[in-house]
Amino acid sequence: MTRIEELQKIIDESQNIVFFGGAGVSTESGIPDFRSQDGLYNQKYKYPPERIVSHSFFRAKTEEFYEFYKDKMIFPEAKPNAAHLKLAELEKAGKLSAVITQNIDGLHQMAGSKNVLELHGSIHRNYCQRCGKFYAVDYIMNSEGVPKCEECGGLIKPDVVLYEEGLDARVTNAAVRAIASADTLIIGGTSLIVYPAASYINYFRGRNLVVINKSDTARSVNATLVINDPIGEVLGQIKVR
Repeated sequence: MTRIEELQKIIDESQNIVFFGGAGVSTESGIPDFRSQDGLYNQKYKYPPERIVSHSFFRAKTEEFYEFYKDKMIFPEAKPNAAHLKLAELEKAGKLSAVITQNIDGLHQMAGSKNVLELHGSIHRNYCQRCGKFYAVDYIMNSEGVPKCEECGGLIKPDVVLYEEGLDARVTNAAVRAIASADTLIIGGTSLIVYPAASYINYFRGRNLVVINKSDTARSVNATLVINDPIGEVLGQIKVR
């Protein structure tokens, strides 16, 4: 039996699948990850990228933050790939109960997924820090320099979790509950080295732990099935029935 056939069998026999994904899910949509050889953290900038996307940098050097953010973290042309589409199909068929993602690109929702738990927020939600008015991502992209609120002139901040900021407790609690009740957990496109998100996997008590990632993942040793291939390629071969 091939690994794809093994995965198909696991999915066919599962009633409550939860998917936990990272940057590797979106690389096939043309969005670069952070930690690979060509990722953002290995590119040269005036400041290290991990410092630029920190809360203190956003406060101190807002203009430079937005310059980087608009250029390197928003990809308006990106479209869902085979992985996003298959997960949405599995949810629609009643096989998958939740997508837990570390990505901020909104591609799961664009593909049709309904129950998406965004651990690190979304580029599609932006709020004035003074009056709370909501702004879509287009407003951020089309603004000159630092985006300001049309109503009160306040500074607009993306609803993404920056370094030094805590995760949203409602989202993390829902993620933990989903993982704890799943019979199959599929981990895809993540090296599981970003904490605290990676620690949520410890709540899984189900039958099958599947890892689909191009490189070895910290959790591979405990997995029922490991597939070291691009996730879109893998899930694209799965039939929903």
